[in-house]
Amino acid sequence: MLPTLRELLTLPAFTGAEVLSGHARLGEPVTWVHVSEIPDAARFLSGGELLLSVGAPLVNAAEEASHAYIRSLAERGASGLALELVREVREPPPAVLGAARLYDFPLLVFRQEVNFAQLTRAAHARILRQPAEHGEPSLAPLLDALAETGRSRAFLEAQLGPLLVLPTRARVTLIGTLAALLETNFNMAESARRLGVRRQTVYYRLEQLRAMLGDLDSPRRQLGLHLALELSRSEVAEAVPMPTER
Repeated sequence: MLPTLRELLTLPAFTGAEVLSGHARLGEPVTWVHVSEIPDAARFLSGGELLLSVGAPLVNAAEEASHAYIRSLAERGASGLALELVREVREPPPAVLGAARLYDFPLLVFRQEVNFAQLTRAAHARILRQPAEHGEPSLAPLLDALAETGRSRAFLEAQLGPLLVLPTRARVTLIGTLAALLETNFNMAESARRLGVRRQTVYYRLEQLRAMLGDLDSPRRQLGLHLALELSRSEVAEAVPMPTER
């Protein structure tokens, strides 16, 4: 399910965004986020896009042109316009604010410098996230928070660091064994079945894992390892890919 503009505004990357108009439309879905500094951006839109701009289309624009710019975005179904009021424009031109209110079009402003790359990356991670199956708890919000704050790689290394520096074969084997143990609540017989090895082999690998990672028994530690393994399966952290079961 696509996120709404209201949901995107709760992401850490969007901290500081101020909504000046279009409050009634914050519940509409956002399909994509674009950086755009051209006055005819509307002709490239398909609907649902949030535009990010430093206000270049509004610099030295006449009132009619500014009004037409906002009207064109609203008519093409854009989900909103976010302006960084630091460089090109320091305050929303009256014609822009008036048009946004007239068309009930969401106009957002950042009154401090923001990183558009971080905004788009955070928004797209949420837009592209696959919904969890009905009734199944999801770790996605935690994974998103780690990615959006740039801490995913550091977290992964803190949890699995000694394993990540192993040669490929040993790394894949031990990470796969750790995943099987966590998924089966350390049921040796079931882990052995999933891995296609003897139970004694799983005991041996578990001793290796304990020697390298320390405590594996506390619920807090296991939660951290679960999250790290999920990160290692994702593209967000550029981590080691998880092995398939043998």
